Amino acid sequence: MTLTALGLVLAAAVAHAAWNIVAAKSSHSGLPFLFWGAVFSSAIWVCAVPFTGGIGEGSLGSFVLAVVLSGVLHVLYLLVLQRGYRAGDLSTVYATARGSAPVLTVLVSILLFGERPGWLALGGVLLVIVGVSAFGLIGRKAPGSIAARAARTKRGRIDPALAFGLLTGVAIAVYTIWDVFVVNEFGIAPVAFMVGTSVAQAAMFGGMLAAEGARGLAPIRRMRGTVRAEWRRLVVFGVLSPLSYILVLTAAMIAPLSLVAPMRETSVVLVGLYGALRSGENNPALRLGAAALVVCGVVAIGL
Repeated sequence: MTLTALGLVLAAAVAHAAWNIVAAKSSHSGLPFLFWGAVFSSAIWVCAVPFTGGIGEGSLGSFVLAVVLSGVLHVLYLLVLQRGYRAGDLSTVYATARGSAPVLTVLVSILLFGERPGWLALGGVLLVIVGVSAFGLIGRKAPGSIAARAARTKRGRIDPALAFGLLTGVAIAVYTIWDVFVVNEFGIAPVAFMVGTSVAQAAMFGGMLAAEGARGLAPIRRMRGTVRAEWRRLVVFGVLSPLSYILVLTAAMIAPLSLVAPMRETSVVLVGLYGALRSGENNPALRLGAAALVVCGVVAIGL
């Protein structure tokens, strides 16, 4: 992987970790936060479209197809992710999602796209995936009482945080493969693509809120309350969420997806350490060991 691609992906990891920490703190806001997040993202980044190649070399029809389908995939991802944050620890949900996604992405990249990374790079990919997955396992909370164990048995043996993390991982793999495909094959500019996708997401989340209004759930009041209470986080989300993915898509235009996808998961190190140091989540020493594995994997991929 070139130094340019490596720098882009690592910068994306920092931005991605930051907005996920923000989103986790606002998970109680539900659909209104997701709606306003898409609106803020569109409004902030649309000004950059004329200076970043417009919509790119693709036709208007291919652009519309790409952003609508991507919007659907991203909406599903955000809904599952936010539900996961309400079900379990930040680092558990986040790391499980980010650990499972690159496995699927790498397999598809090799089997369908014909990518052939070297053995050293594949070894680095394996280290990143193992380290990322370790964060998810370390972050799990064991039930501490007979009553807690009984409650867990009653609701099933699958930890909901892990279940939602895995579902999020599948969603990440699907939208990543589609988005990288359309950027490379349709010639769509990454910034315009993210703006279009954000607009599509805003329309879908707005439709969901309208449906809630038809059931008498007062979405207008919730939307006003959310934007008043969360506007600072919405600005951070609106800047960093598209930025993190624009950097990834740009890197995927100059480096194999089978390497870019695992590399972006280095953000898990930042989120996991944040959870341990600031939120009091467990086993900080084991988290540092998992972080070391990820760092070693990054070095191997970058050689």
